[in-house]
Parts: sequence; C-alpha cells; structure tokens
Amino acid sequence: MWKEEDNRLKRTIEFADFTEAFAFMTRVAFLAEAHAHHPNWSNVYNTVSIELTTHDAGNTVTEKDRKLAKAIDQLL
Repeated sequence: MWKEEDNRLKRTIEFADFTEAFAFMTRVAFLAEAHAHHPNWSNVYNTVSIELTTHDAGNTVTEKDRKLAKAIDQLL
C-alpha cells in the first residue's frame, strides 16, 4: 500500500528472494521509462523501497506520481 509522506508516495515491497525483487525492479524500470518518470528506490536482498515525487513540480506528489504508482501496482 502506498502512503503519502514528506511530499512523496512511498511503498516497500517484500519478495520471496533477491531474484524476485530484482525481476520486479527490471519490470518497473521499463515501465518508468515508458512513463518518462523515474523512481527513487533501493533494494536490500528481497525488499524494494520506492519513493515517487515530481521534481519539476517542486518535489511534490502530482498526478504523474499517482499514475506511475498505479501502474507499478499492476505489476504485482
């Protein structure tokens, strides 16, 4: 579930292992490129943490972030 905090949409997702987490990140990378909107994210073993904010709008949450978050959710 995404939560809005500190002018960012944030979500942490846990997978079975590193391979699943990395495969998910690869799918998100292609999706983000298609949306021309790229996340701040990190990965530690089976956990992926994602933050979305729109830099061009003064680092606030915009519809662009919400659309990408929804598209990311559809990958799960």
